[in-house]
Amino acid sequence: MACMAVLVGRAVDLQVLNKQFLKDQGDMRHVSDVPVSAYRGMIKDRNGAPLAISTPVESIWMNPQEVESTKENEIRQMEKLLNLPKGKVNELVKGDAHRQFAYIARQISPVVADQVKALKLAGIYFEREFKRFYPAGEVSAHLVGFTDIDDIGQAGLESGYEKSLKGIPGSKRVIRDGQRRIIEDVENIKEPVAGRSLELSIDQRIQYLAYRELQLAVNLNKAKSAALVVLDAKSGEILAAVNQPSFNPNSRKSLKESLYRNRSLTDVFEPGSTVKPFVVAAALDGGYVKPNEVFETHGFYQVGNHLVKDVHNYGTLDLTGVLKKSSNVAVSQMALRMPPEYFWGTYNKLGFGVAAGSGFPGEASGSLLDYQSWHEFDRATLSFGYGVSTSALQLARAYTALADDGILHSVSLLRRDEDVDQQRVFSAKTAKRVRAMLETVLMKDGTAYEGRVDGYSAAGKTGTVKKAGAGGYVEKSYFSVFAGMAPAKNPRLIVVVMVDEPSAGQYYGGIVSAPVFSKVMAGALRVLEVAPDQQDNMPILLTRKGQ
Repeated sequence: MACMAVLVGRAVDLQVLNKQFLKDQGDMRHVSDVPVSAYRGMIKDRNGAPLAISTPVESIWMNPQEVESTKENEIRQMEKLLNLPKGKVNELVKGDAHRQFAYIARQISPVVADQVKALKLAGIYFEREFKRFYPAGEVSAHLVGFTDIDDIGQAGLESGYEKSLKGIPGSKRVIRDGQRRIIEDVENIKEPVAGRSLELSIDQRIQYLAYRELQLAVNLNKAKSAALVVLDAKSGEILAAVNQPSFNPNSRKSLKESLYRNRSLTDVFEPGSTVKPFVVAAALDGGYVKPNEVFETHGFYQVGNHLVKDVHNYGTLDLTGVLKKSSNVAVSQMALRMPPEYFWGTYNKLGFGVAAGSGFPGEASGSLLDYQSWHEFDRATLSFGYGVSTSALQLARAYTALADDGILHSVSLLRRDEDVDQQRVFSAKTAKRVRAMLETVLMKDGTAYEGRVDGYSAAGKTGTVKKAGAGGYVEKSYFSVFAGMAPAKNPRLIVVVMVDEPSAGQYYGGIVSAPVFSKVMAGALRVLEVAPDQQDNMPILLTRKGQ
């Protein structure tokens, strides 16, 4: 009777008097808070096409201290489901006697995770995560970038906009059983906040078109690499930015860092003759040349102890002829007429030596030496694109000053309605005059006849640049460049193409890069439903009778 009285008293003490204390102790052992992953924001093109999306997946981890009691055949069954080598789990268990956490598999499909859950193994736990998927694959890989296995941006816009894309994780309270498995959700403590989506200025249709044509050009010319930028001439929005070689962001095994460098925005090169239109425009605006002036070239020009040469002796050239034939001699004469500070000021206003400001991580600034250190020959070589370095994006941006009647636009990778940072560099009259001169470059006796655009008037300039090496310029190693716009009378788009080290026999910008410009520009204008303005170069479609 005494023993029974003690037991009853103890039962009352446990279930009535100290009930809350015991409940709290039980909760400490079986109720816990766990994090809830936040959905990473999408990256979309200007028309809403997804370029980066997150899908829910499961990760499996274990407590090695608890797994030791699990049967060997059950462990092997799990390894087969997860496609793991035999003995991998035991290896993790024995790796550290005091460890209580180890990942077994990351980011597996929910179907496989459910199969592993059905085994009900002690010490095996599941964690919901998100895996990044890139529908555009290689086409937009350099631009969008990628995340690591923890969903943290590592390259491209994924890295540059990490803070706004990643969101804020939440938390929830759960009940676990004796084996620490979650058996019930109690309550949401804090809802996760999804990351903000990015709406890019990129048009994925034009991006794909540019990627395809650039890839074909690299293969045809056996080039080392290439970059291409398509810019909206009126707003400065980047509609496409592609590179070769590319990579698949959905499968990055054995990926070299050099493959995911965005050359169109981060790599620089000397632009060569593509800067000559700016020299002509600056000389006209400053009154250092007259619109009807002619230049005697003779094929060479002595500057101090140096000699500036043309490919041929072009004889007497007017301003249009200077650009049409791409005369180094004539533009050198113009450059030496302009005060160094004025000449430098024009290049500086056009954005050379200053990052374009697109917001892309690692964007190149290029280089432009201060005019106070210039010698006469420096001024001459700068007039035909040596001694200054630029990215494809910077060069495309500079061409907006010619395309939009003297207005230089800022650039953007995000969609926007207007450019609030535009500034005037040339007079409208001068920009229109130089644009008309550049139309002749694509005529039959110009340097870029292969760059003409079916159905549209176009204007542009070639550049063929020797590559600099450790001991000076390297023979038979070139950048082939073309920069142009269309329609020429009222440009809508600007396209810059740079092909690095073509080695199939041809290396001139008018032969290697101009055809890429032609195909990309023609396709992009049709995608944007820009009406053709030149009927005489429209392709003729022949059909068989009855078809």
